[in-house]
Amino acid sequence: MTGEVHAVGRGVARHDPSSRRALRRWLIAGVATVGFLVAALVVSAYLGATFGVQTALLALAAAALPLGIVIPTFLWLDRFESEPTRYLVFAFLWGALVAAVVAAVFNTSAIAVLEVAADPDAAVTATAVVVAPVVEEALKGVLVVLVWRFLGHEFDGVTDGMVYAGVTAAGFAFTENIQYLAQAYTEGGGEALTATFVARCLLSPFAHPMFTVLIGVGVGIAASSRGWIPRVVAPVVGYLLAVLTHALWNLAAVTAGAGLVTVYLLVEVPVFVAFVAFVVWARRREGLLIGQFLRPYADAGWLAPEEVAMLSSMARRREARLWARTNAGARGLTAMRGFQDVASELAMLRRRIHHDAADSHALEQERALLVALAARREVFVGMPVG
Repeated sequence: MTGEVHAVGRGVARHDPSSRRALRRWLIAGVATVGFLVAALVVSAYLGATFGVQTALLALAAAALPLGIVIPTFLWLDRFESEPTRYLVFAFLWGALVAAVVAAVFNTSAIAVLEVAADPDAAVTATAVVVAPVVEEALKGVLVVLVWRFLGHEFDGVTDGMVYAGVTAAGFAFTENIQYLAQAYTEGGGEALTATFVARCLLSPFAHPMFTVLIGVGVGIAASSRGWIPRVVAPVVGYLLAVLTHALWNLAAVTAGAGLVTVYLLVEVPVFVAFVAFVVWARRREGLLIGQFLRPYADAGWLAPEEVAMLSSMARRREARLWARTNAGARGLTAMRGFQDVASELAMLRRRIHHDAADSHALEQERALLVALAARREVFVGMPVG
């Protein structure tokens, strides 16, 4: 392993994308932007026509509040090796616009079809318990699969799968909450709006993310596996578990009646506690993985052992940033942040190489990252280690 690290050399990797590749990226970005704008217009037109502009805006403001809890949670999970902001924004918009609109069409159609054979209440219950989980989890989960397949260099395993799944689900829940809150206010005024806000935005803001995170875990396992069997089976199992937990959650909500509080305390709260524990474990695990895959670079002289220890602990990272700012001012702080980000990216790249999941440009990327690591260290220390 050490010899392999030495073999990458110390030159900066250069890769100039062709004009055709750049044009393709711009075309994809343009199509995505137009698609999101169209979906946003559809959602806005529907909410305005159905509930009125003022009610829709009131519901939007209320639905935005739980985002202040949910999104920071997944950003906290993503601290060791942060995903590009543009991809997280794309994930949120996919959930809030594309997945929400398509799911609304499927669910509404299912209710209309089921009402032919059953009474309206039974049709709504069947859609909530059977149709909605299958459709909604598929629409949210496909974004995670797309990131894995087409942005593999940005997808490093279970933690990234959880982050993309959670942000996508947060976007979906945001749009869904707007509809439920607006409907509650239209039908029951401020009292109904308050009750719906408490139930959906305060007591269960992590509901959708908890379901879809299971898909993210499955895709993350697939992304870090060598054989084709786990790459196929893990995402499918994650999807089925997401559908099952979503269905059970909806079943409890629509059938509990007066016992809803009991169901919430005995079922939903323990599920949420388990979810939080898993998130904390996933973040700690990522720190350990970073330390594990950076050690060969310390053996090769690119990093000091103390730096590896610092980079594998978020608390020590904060201490290092404080030291860099004290030692070299704002420029040193910026360099230390860059050093930590590059090191995390390097560790995750080495992990993909270890699991035979890296692309053909892996060694080229490794060279560039090692050079960038040394350059940033020189700013806050003055002399590279290697």
